[in-house]
Amino acid sequence: MKKNTATRYSEAFKRQVVGEIARGKFSSPYKAREAYGIRGNGTVERWIRKHGREDLLPKRIRIETMEEVDRLKKARKRIKELEAALADAHIDNCLEHAFLEIACERMEVGMADFKKKNALTLSGVRRKRGLK
Repeated sequence: MKKNTATRYSEAFKRQVVGEIARGKFSSPYKAREAYGIRGNGTVERWIRKHGREDLLPKRIRIETMEEVDRLKKARKRIKELEAALADAHIDNCLEHAFLEIACERMEVGMADFKKKNALTLSGVRRKRGLK
């Protein structure tokens, strides 16, 4: 029966591999990993990031159609609009709660008692006002 063994690499070895990639001995982290028999697809990439040499990692270039760009712009705009609407709704909710609290304080009634007595729910109030 084969036991699972974890291979640990010394800091000196990690620096050596990163240095060799930087000097051009290996054209990519994959080639270095293959040459030294290092297991784990992201191991060498992690060492590169750890040693602050992100410039050695392969670059990703994203090619998009104009429709995709337009769709992304519209989606970002919609997200901003929804975030603003959510912020407004939160402010409205806070104000409604504060007004109810002040009214109950002036009437010398607890909020829970007032709500029970008047069967008041926020959603009911909004329905009466024509809001969702």
